[in-house]
Amino acid sequence: MTPEHVKCLIIGSGPAGYTAAIYAARANMKPVLYQGGQPGGQLTITTEVDNFPGYPDGVEGPQMMQDLEKQARRFGTDIRYGMVTAVDFSETPGHGRPHRITVDDKLELTADSVIISTGASAKWLGLPSEMRLNGRGVSACAVCDGFFFRGQDVAIVGAGDTAAEEASYLANLCRKVYMLVRRGDMRASKFMQQRVKTAPNIEILFHTETEEILGDDEVSGVRVKNTVSGEERVLDVTGFFVAIGHKPNTDIFRDYLDLDESGYILTEKGSTRTNIPGVFACGDAQDNIYRQAVTAAGTGCMAALDAERYLVTLEMQDQELVH
Repeated sequence: MTPEHVKCLIIGSGPAGYTAAIYAARANMKPVLYQGGQPGGQLTITTEVDNFPGYPDGVEGPQMMQDLEKQARRFGTDIRYGMVTAVDFSETPGHGRPHRITVDDKLELTADSVIISTGASAKWLGLPSEMRLNGRGVSACAVCDGFFFRGQDVAIVGAGDTAAEEASYLANLCRKVYMLVRRGDMRASKFMQQRVKTAPNIEILFHTETEEILGDDEVSGVRVKNTVSGEERVLDVTGFFVAIGHKPNTDIFRDYLDLDESGYILTEKGSTRTNIPGVFACGDAQDNIYRQAVTAAGTGCMAALDAERYLVTLEMQDQELVH
């Protein structure tokens, strides 16, 4: 049975995928979008989004994703449930296409162009209380949610540059920031270490592990343990931020695409083009710096425009071959 062939395949949803779909559909690229294991991406587990343009009163994360999905469908995007489980981007005669994709380990299809918007997943500590209170005081993005904790006491876990940067961000909003560092030193650069160590309202607790996040419906404190003395104490905080890194959802592309040491897809500077012609990457799958909904949406737009130009070039080459 001949696999279904599509002009533009979008892998993953969220702000990047849905924005790519909107632009691709309006350009008559007839995009097919597979939503992946978490339709709508990380924003579906975010309560209130206050920093996305166009929502003056804020918006619930799931509602914003529904709005973007509805807009993509309005222009004709074929949105499907399912997860892409394997790809074959190996070079083939005819301008390196079509690319082969497997959905849910069984359905095969081919595509002239592929836009990857699989995102990245925050790394968590793995505590049951962390998952239970996620979105109710527990967050993996200080820039996204720090605003809601103005004038309050919060804690942040992490020891790298990202943790130090987010602790500094929180220090500008919050009354007190506890920085929980498991070891006796930090992995952050000397500059970032100096920045947090000199902040008057940041207290760094070395040799400290999180035992449990306290609270029934929202965070009311965190119980921590000193790994050297064994002493436990409760920090009276209303916010708990986890900044121990993100893992891009890019494992299935590892055999074909150039990735950095953390697994983020490498793209050409100023574009969303990957090392494989006709394959484009947008959103958090290729962004290890900003990781914001608005920047993801921006790169989704870029990916659709890059894919459109690529398809036009293919059509011109095919016409030349015919003549």
